[in-house]
Amino acid sequence: MRHAAALLRLRGLAVFAGLVSLCVVAFAQTDPLPSWNDGPTKMAILEFVRVTTDTANSKFVPPEERIATFDQDGTLWVEHPMYTQVMYSLDGVPAVVTQKPELKNMEPFKTVLSGNKAAISKLTMPDLEKILAATLTGMTMDQFNAEVQKWLATAKDPRWNRPYTDLVYQPMLELMQYLRDNGYKTYIATGGGQDFVRVYASRVYGIPPEQVVGTMGGTTYSYDSSGKPILTKDPKLLLNDDKAGKPEGIHLMIGRRPYAAFGNSTGDKQMLEYTQAGGGARLMMLVHHDDAKREYAYGPAGGLPPTKVGTFSDALMSEAMKRGWHVISIKDDWNCVFPWESCAPARVSR
Repeated sequence: MRHAAALLRLRGLAVFAGLVSLCVVAFAQTDPLPSWNDGPTKMAILEFVRVTTDTANSKFVPPEERIATFDQDGTLWVEHPMYTQVMYSLDGVPAVVTQKPELKNMEPFKTVLSGNKAAISKLTMPDLEKILAATLTGMTMDQFNAEVQKWLATAKDPRWNRPYTDLVYQPMLELMQYLRDNGYKTYIATGGGQDFVRVYASRVYGIPPEQVVGTMGGTTYSYDSSGKPILTKDPKLLLNDDKAGKPEGIHLMIGRRPYAAFGNSTGDKQMLEYTQAGGGARLMMLVHHDDAKREYAYGPAGGLPPTKVGTFSDALMSEAMKRGWHVISIKDDWNCVFPWESCAPARVSR
């Protein structure tokens, strides 16, 4: 009898263990954010979606008003050591110089042609603006789109030796899909070139070209030699979609104030302020790059190394704390960073 009772207890434990396993599997299958560790940040996202999509809740948001905006560089994909669009433009300098030989001995083109990485890394923002203007204008839109697609198909990030379009953040892909599954329209609001991002946004993020708001350059309508209508990219700035330009671009292109906004740097502050000013249920989040092992670590907020690319200042961190914005720690909040990774079991963030 004693043996039989022990056997029954063991069987009972086995059944219980099996049920626990089934529950874990079921949760994993239904968890909309599996690459996010359980903790306050993930809970804030889930709670925001719950209250804004529940018709019985006082914070319910009608479907037509459900707008979420995302910065791109440093928020949706890697921005270090340099923005992807700048890498594209640097690679395009030799072709520009071939067409305009007079640039060969002119700065900053001379420095880029030298191949001296240390010197190139010291180029100033005005230097980079000259390079961007030379490599991103003067061609038709069809030519530009084809050139960007060709570059993206072959260029690889030197650290991971993968195409730049592979360097997207798996947790943010899940977040965008989760919002879309709950009736939100997801938009990109980037300081990067609007035309550049539109080439790949649909394939990489599931965001169509018309939902990309970025820095806008001018175009001129004309005809080619066969009489076909064409648009040619001009070196004329229409909107710098950074800092105050972000809410201005959102108003211009979307016409609605977002209910959720996600960024990672001082250039996103005004977008988050504008979102929060709408009242009601609003979600404002900033990605903090604090994981040098899996990605990069820079700030200077949190005592991390300062940077000119994607600066997260101490002042921005203070404002986030004061205003109740959520700061996403890559180290603590994400159990996966990239889609190709073998993710570790979720851990509770602190």
